[in-house]
Amino acid sequence: MISKLEEATSEFVAEPVTRSYITISTQKRLHQQSFRLRVLKAYRECCAVCKLTHDELLEAAHILPDTHPKGEPWVSNGLSLCKLHHAAFDAQILGIRPDLVVEIRKDILEEPDGPLLIYGLKEWHNRKLMVVPHSPRLKPRSDFLEERFELFKRAG
Repeated sequence: MISKLEEATSEFVAEPVTRSYITISTQKRLHQQSFRLRVLKAYRECCAVCKLTHDELLEAAHILPDTHPKGEPWVSNGLSLCKLHHAAFDAQILGIRPDLVVEIRKDILEEPDGPLLIYGLKEWHNRKLMVVPHSPRLKPRSDFLEERFELFKRAG
């Protein structure tokens, strides 16, 4: 006799899959590790949005991407962000205005969901970045943030 669990999950069971691999060639940005170290140091090893300090969860986000003509690996073109805030920034879910205030996309603010969405994203809406570099030359360039924020506004 077949159990209810087996019956409910039988449609999701596929043919057995064998492991197989392919060798691929990739490009690696040689400056990326240096960029990360310099950005994280300027932001005192924490997320600019939430102040998370776990190094293994921090990344250096480009304000203007490498592919942009001005997307150089300068600290002033970078933000220290935790993995969640970096992914949200890249997906245009989280935007940062030139005055360093965080905005969350309107549809996300209206979405009912659990605690991660509430405390991880919604809570930071209309709040200023918690950490920025002390040195004026290392702070995020407002013209870069303005250009990136325009992309965010168009996405929402």
